[in-house]
Amino acid sequence: MGRHAQLVMGPAGSGKSTYCATMMSHCEAQKRTVHLVNLDPAAEYFEYPPAIDIRDLITLEDVMEELDYGPNGGLIYCMEFLMNNIEWLEEEIGNYENDYLIIDCPGQIELYTHFPVMRQVCETLQRWNFQVCGVYLLDAQFIEDVSKYFAGVMTATSAMINLEIPHVNVLSKMDLLLKQGKMEDFAKYFDPDPDLLIEDVNQNTRPTFHNLNRALAHLLHDYSMVTFIPLDSTDEDSIEYLLSSIDHAIQYGEDLEPKEVEEIE
Repeated sequence: MGRHAQLVMGPAGSGKSTYCATMMSHCEAQKRTVHLVNLDPAAEYFEYPPAIDIRDLITLEDVMEELDYGPNGGLIYCMEFLMNNIEWLEEEIGNYENDYLIIDCPGQIELYTHFPVMRQVCETLQRWNFQVCGVYLLDAQFIEDVSKYFAGVMTATSAMINLEIPHVNVLSKMDLLLKQGKMEDFAKYFDPDPDLLIEDVNQNTRPTFHNLNRALAHLLHDYSMVTFIPLDSTDEDSIEYLLSSIDHAIQYGEDLEPKEVEEIE
């Protein structure tokens, strides 16, 4: 079946580690062989111990202590150090020929929008014959502040453009939001409708920015660049729907009997 990987991205606090644990548990229940890879040198805790851990190569704490860097500069240094020693990662991955990697990435958004390092990671994995899907998480509670939601959509767009890999955007923590309403109440945020969103966001921003907000919303709509899949980590159907969407994006299991992806009610 070849080599496949999910590159799990998103701002700090978007639920990347929880997502990885949820996906690992779901895959194990399906008897699917998966391996967790940690590429966050600042990580502190994992529910599932990673099979490959960048902290065995370098840690943010050591860089900050030895080089007197701050957390942001230190994290960038760590990722550039990884790329300069990429043979370490190749050796760690070894012969995972028919297995599936779930790669937990750092939460510093500049790595996906301003610096080339994560693009270089993707290109390296592709050279090693991995089919890579970017999984970009945005906290669903951003819906409660449309300005934050717009900012999240724009960073997701930037990551998609910068990395140039198959990409699935996810609204995480839907289980928390669903306590306040039904799934259909939030549907306009899954496939952003500019007219509905502009009305909301312009109520909370000064008139100076209204035209800019409108232009950004229609840019996203006209190019159909960003849609979101809602993830309720307490619902197995929601997890399976997302996993099936990612599998489809990277053609995982294309030599197996096809199974239909059922829409979430």
